[in-house]
Parts: sequence; C-alpha cells; structure tokens
Amino acid sequence: MAEKRLKSWGNNRSGQLGDGTWTDFRTTATTVLGLTSAEVVKIAAGGSGPANGHGLALLTDRTVQAWGSNGSGQLGDGSVFSHNAPGQVVALSNATDIAAGGTHSLAVLDDRTVVAWGRNNYGQLGNGTNMDSSVPVRVEGLDKVVAVAAGLNHSLALREDGTVWAWGYNVNGQLGDGTTASRNVPAPVNGLTGVSLIAAGADHNLALAGPAGNGGVVMAWGYNAQGQLGDNSTINRYAPVKTQDAWSGEVSRIAAGAKHSIAVTGSGSTLHAWGQNTSGQLGDGTTDYRTAPVPVPGLAGVRLVAGGREHTIVLLGDNTVRSWGANGSGQLANGTTTDSADPVTSLTALTGVDKIAAPVGGDFSFAN
Repeated sequence: MAEKRLKSWGNNRSGQLGDGTWTDFRTTATTVLGLTSAEVVKIAAGGSGPANGHGLALLTDRTVQAWGSNGSGQLGDGSVFSHNAPGQVVALSNATDIAAGGTHSLAVLDDRTVVAWGRNNYGQLGNGTNMDSSVPVRVEGLDKVVAVAAGLNHSLALREDGTVWAWGYNVNGQLGDGTTASRNVPAPVNGLTGVSLIAAGADHNLALAGPAGNGGVVMAWGYNAQGQLGDNSTINRYAPVKTQDAWSGEVSRIAAGAKHSIAVTGSGSTLHAWGQNTSGQLGDGTTDYRTAPVPVPGLAGVRLVAGGREHTIVLLGDNTVRSWGANGSGQLANGTTTDSADPVTSLTALTGVDKIAAPVGGDFSFAN
C-alpha cells in the first residue's frame, strides 16, 4: 500500500501547495512533495493575500520544512526565493510547535523558547529589531512557552502559566496591551490568566480562558469591524473582552480566519461562528455578518477547525473534511470554484486525517 502523503488544495500561484508546480490553483487535493503523513507531526499555513502563502511542516525529527512564498524570508532557508516544494528551515532541529503568519513564521523549541523568521516590518519577529530575517532568530524574553499563533503582522505565545504574550503590529489593538503602539519585543496581554488555547486572525485574536472542554470562556481582542470578536459590537478592543456565549456545553477548540472566528462547542462537537461572512465563511447558509456567535447547522462530531482568508475547514469524527466559504481558487476542494455558504465535502483522497490547516490571509488548505 502506498504511503499516505500530506495533501493541499486551492491557490498555488506562489507554490504554496508544495506539489512542485506553479499551477494557478487546484480544486481537489494534490500531494505535497516528499513528506509522508507518518513523519508530519504538525502543519501550519500562512499567507497575506489571495495569491500568496506558505506552508510549514514539523517533522518527527523536530526539523521544519517550508515551501511557497519567500519574499520576506518566511521559509527560513537563508534566501528570499520562493520554492514550490518543501525545503528545510536552517539551524532548526529541536522544534515542538509551529505557526505561520502573513509573511512570517514561528517555532517553539524544546527548551520552551521561541524563534521567528520572515517579515519584521512591525516587529512581528520579536527580536528587538524591525529587520526581516531569512533565518530563525530568537524572540526576546520568552520562556516556558507551550504554543504559538501568528496573525497577519503580529505574533502570540501561550506560556505554561496560562498567560499570553504578544508582539508586532498593534494599530487595531491586536497585542491586547491597552495601546495601539506596535512593539518588537513580547509583552503580556492584559488581564488574561488560565488560558489553555490561543488563535490568531488577520488582526484579531481569540483565547480560551480556563481548561478546554471544561468551563473555559472565549476571550477576544483586536480588530472588530466585521464583528469577529463576537461581543455584539463592531468596536475595536485594545484589551480582551468576553465573546457572547451562544452555546450550551463547553468549548474544546477555537480558530480564527482573517476576519471571522470559530469555536467547537458542546459534547456533540458542534460549531459556532461569527464575524465577516462575505463568501459564506460562517457556514450558516447566509452571507450576513454576525457580531455574536451563530450555530453552523448540520455539523456534529467536529474534531478540528481552521480558518482561511474567507473560508473555513473542519475535520469530522468520521475523518472526512468539510469546507465552506470562498472557493474562487478551489480552496474548498469540492472540484468547483463556486462559493458555498453551507458545508461541502472536500475531495482529499485521504483516510485517517488528523491534521488540517488554512492560512490566516490566503486561499488554500492542507490536510494530513
């Protein structure tokens, strides 16, 4: 039997599907070159526009492979040349977590410190400078980190004490420190404790305060013009506010697209979504923006969720992938380029999927 491979679909104009081509887009899954599913521990997708993006894969040997756009060094190979097949991030052999932003990348190391590479115009690399780096550089002043997340031009880290730290672009309050001043070193997000999960959208963030699946509250901050903070307003928030609870049961997963947000809720693993809905990315059958969470009908058994620029992808308990929202580049993988405001089945040719990813500002998806 052939080995399972990492799959990708959607826009490929910068080689972000990693299949060795520059084919415009794929409406069904293609294979990322050279990576077997068994050796891939985590996947991440980044991107800052419809036609660009990059992918990261953390392997069992704790190295990281990267592919796609590289104009700012976000592939970490010491160059600024894009490539359409995976290549190794240099000087990185002890990674435990990865995240991909608009045009930058993050990794947690086994000593619980963080490194970053790529674009740094707003300090999103966190190394005290605003100079891009095509190789990993150490994020200053962070230790005991258990997870990272990356927005379009900002970065988040969750520490083992349940605090969240942020750095980079802050014009819309996405650093949550009560100001709008961008910063090139990490600072704590105001008033957040006991956090178990973090997610970053283009210019907003989500955090689950409290244990996942056991009484946690969704907090949100940053840009809110489309209602993506879910607090029934469209006012930017410079420190975390509580998302309106519209669900019964507990929250087990959170995810953010560019300008929309998603939570896996309840013991039946149902879904709620809020924010921008231009292309039907909330999955509620409409294109109405929602300033508070609404249920995604007809979905149960959701295990994982990821948000792209204007699309959403979920993994169900039966190992099938469903997607909805924008589909102009085939990012829903249902063989068409027609947007859908309702979940459609993605044609991944994969069994036993246990990882999915979509880029915060791009139009493609990964599954493994």
